[in-house]
Amino acid sequence: MRTSDELSEADFRSLYRRLRGIAPGGANRRGALDTITEEQVLAAVREVRSGRAVSLAAPVNTRTEPDDADPAQHRLTAPPGGRPSSEGLEFARDRFAMNIHGDVDSHIDALCHVIYDGTLHGGIPAADALTPDGAGVLSIDLADDGIVGRGVLLDIPRLHGVSWLEPGSNVTAEDLVCAEARQGLRVGRGDILLVRVGHRRRREELGPWDTANARAGLHPTAMEFLAERGVAVLGGDGNNDTAPSAARGIAFPVHVLAIHAMGLHLLDYLRFEDLAPICAREGRWSFLCVIAPLRLPAATGSPVNPLAIL
Repeated sequence: MRTSDELSEADFRSLYRRLRGIAPGGANRRGALDTITEEQVLAAVREVRSGRAVSLAAPVNTRTEPDDADPAQHRLTAPPGGRPSSEGLEFARDRFAMNIHGDVDSHIDALCHVIYDGTLHGGIPAADALTPDGAGVLSIDLADDGIVGRGVLLDIPRLHGVSWLEPGSNVTAEDLVCAEARQGLRVGRGDILLVRVGHRRRREELGPWDTANARAGLHPTAMEFLAERGVAVLGGDGNNDTAPSAARGIAFPVHVLAIHAMGLHLLDYLRFEDLAPICAREGRWSFLCVIAPLRLPAATGSPVNPLAIL
């Protein structure tokens, strides 16, 4: 775990080129999703022992907070005024709207989400792919049939004997390797890797803060671990990126490396506070993971409620 070690822009670009070359999704228009084979899904199903399902999403936030200036909107549209009649048939109806890529609500990023040097993942010119009507390629449509595979939770605060990592802390590749060893498993090709930094627990115990400027996440060099192991999807209980950024001149280096270079769908702002204690108690940190984005044609992401099935 580091709080400094900033990469220069030249070092970041060198890391970007290296990961683009070795990551399994680096040259694939579906990205790393194709590392999850049907055989791996069947193997992941065999991870289920009790049949217990645990949500990995946080409740949707509808209040303005220090970390959410644009909260989701939810209102009852019928019956009028919220007052049902005492006779006859009526239906309660509501309307919901969300800024998908905010700093509180659980969501999945599509491969069209990150524009770097004018291109999307795979070198597709962003100007050709993105229009006011949405993304013509690499949208969340790629996950229309859901993402199902072996989920692996690496609990970094547990590794260091703390409740959470303080904002600004960087998870390193060494942290990931040590967490593997401590938890008795190995991350492999096609896995859905979930990295806990304790963001949600800190928010729930201390209250929200300006996460745009201060949050724990992965150091950009930790992405080499994911590329070498052939990880299919990365999820975190924060933004996955540290703030302040660990790469000079690049505000979201992990997003650039994961989505743009490696073709990894990212899950941001999940919640592991129900799952982690179960994993610790049972001594097993892998499970069947089911991720079902909404079918939003041409969208850059989606609200999501992933499930761990133990």
